[in-house]
Amino acid sequence: MLKAGVLGAGHLGKIHLKLLQQSTKYELVGFYDASKEASEKIQTEFGYKSFPSMESLINASDMVVVVTPTSAHFECAEKVIKAGKHLFIEKPITQTVAQAEQIRDLAKAMKVRGQVGQVERFNPAFQAIKDKIQNPMFIETHRLSEFNPRGTDVSVVLDLMIHDIDAILSVVKSPVKAVSASGVSVISETPDIANARIEFENGCVANLTASRISLKKMRKARFFQRDAYISVDFLEKKCEVVKMKNAPAEIDDFAMVLTNAEGIKKQIYFENPKIETNNAILDELESFYEAIKADRTPEVSLMQGTEALRVAMLIIENFKKI
Repeated sequence: MLKAGVLGAGHLGKIHLKLLQQSTKYELVGFYDASKEASEKIQTEFGYKSFPSMESLINASDMVVVVTPTSAHFECAEKVIKAGKHLFIEKPITQTVAQAEQIRDLAKAMKVRGQVGQVERFNPAFQAIKDKIQNPMFIETHRLSEFNPRGTDVSVVLDLMIHDIDAILSVVKSPVKAVSASGVSVISETPDIANARIEFENGCVANLTASRISLKKMRKARFFQRDAYISVDFLEKKCEVVKMKNAPAEIDDFAMVLTNAEGIKKQIYFENPKIETNNAILDELESFYEAIKADRTPEVSLMQGTEALRVAMLIIENFKKI
């Protein structure tokens, strides 16, 4: 087992504490939070050990989970890595790309592993179909949430859209060519609703929409590729694959067949991949354990976290041009 500590005991920090305590791969040593009042309350209510300082928690741990506000990510991550401890850091990796690059390079120099908390990569619906996404050429995502003051210290791009940015970058094997975007601040000081278009060098185009002022929740992605359409509902944990193949000479009476302008008949096939029930946050934590033990690149590496942030910042930069 690896000794694990948590920096930051807010809403998400408490979830990490609970799951680390349940895990058979980690030994939870405790947490540190800058609020003395909150620390005492959590220690009394849940029994987790509260450490008097960030440094004391880091020294007692083999792996540290950083779940602080984004503004503190760089400082915490730097201390964790310089102490020679493995780092699990929630998204976005840092406030700036330059900071993310420093963290990425420092981890490499110190020979420690780092993973970014992009939980949708471990969503069972995405896990069920990610290998079926082959060379997508058009992608559309919608991530809509009701307003919640928590998280509004950053743009909706870094709060919500970055989940879809990361998922898209994980399946499109091509460099980003161009980004255009628009965003509107409705309640917050930063944009609450945004739309972005990402163009890749291989011709793929992704259209992303994110809102945190919607009346209902939605987390959907659609991937279009040659002879296939793939949909993922991250919220309902459902997915569907629709494939088209050349119709056989003998067509079943119940088969769905389309004829294109050239007279070629295509038969439509529906697939509903089996979805395994899981706890995505626990899975990402235990996946990181396996990466540390096997000394291999984690599922969502610091480099990937840096690239997702780089694209997110390009989108935010586009807001300023409007």
